[in-house]
Amino acid sequence: MTHTLEQFAARCHDILKAEPGPAGRGKVCALLQSVLTDASFTAKHLDDATPERKILYEDPELGFCILAHQYRGAKESPPHDHGPSWAIYGQVAGETEMSDYQLLEKATPGKPGRVRKLRTYKLTPSVAHVYNEGDLHSPKRTGPTQLIRIEGVNMEKVKRLKFQAV
Repeated sequence: MTHTLEQFAARCHDILKAEPGPAGRGKVCALLQSVLTDASFTAKHLDDATPERKILYEDPELGFCILAHQYRGAKESPPHDHGPSWAIYGQVAGETEMSDYQLLEKATPGKPGRVRKLRTYKLTPSVAHVYNEGDLHSPKRTGPTQLIRIEGVNMEKVKRLKFQAV
C-alpha cells in the first residue's frame, strides 16, 4: 500500500485525538511500521540531502511531529528521556542498538540523574518502538541509518535534563 505524508499524519491525528495515551501510541506505532515498509514513502522523505533531523509535519492541534532522520556514520547518544513527552522510533535503513535504563536517582537542572542499563536490543528496518513519558533509553548507531520518528511535541522546544549511566 502506498502512503502519503498527508494521509499518514491525518491517521496519526485521528488515533491520538481519540486515544492520547499509551494505547493510542501503540496504534500509531503499528501504523508507522506499515509506513516503514512503503519504499516510495521512505524514498520521498529520506534521500541523500536529508539532514540528521528534518521535521516533515507538525500537527497544529495536537502538537506531535513526524520527522525524518539520516545519520551518515556512527553516532551514540547518552541515556535520555523525552521530558514531558513521548517518542516513537521507526527504523527505515541500517540498524540502531537501543538500550533501556532504570532510573536510580532523579535528575535536576544542576545535577544529572543516575540510571542503570536494563537491556539492549536492535531496531532493524521496518521495526518501530514506543518510548512513553519517562522511558529512559539511548541509541547507538555503528553505521549509516535512516529513521522516521514521531515526537509528542517538537523536542527542539523542550529543555531536557541529563542522565548518567552507572
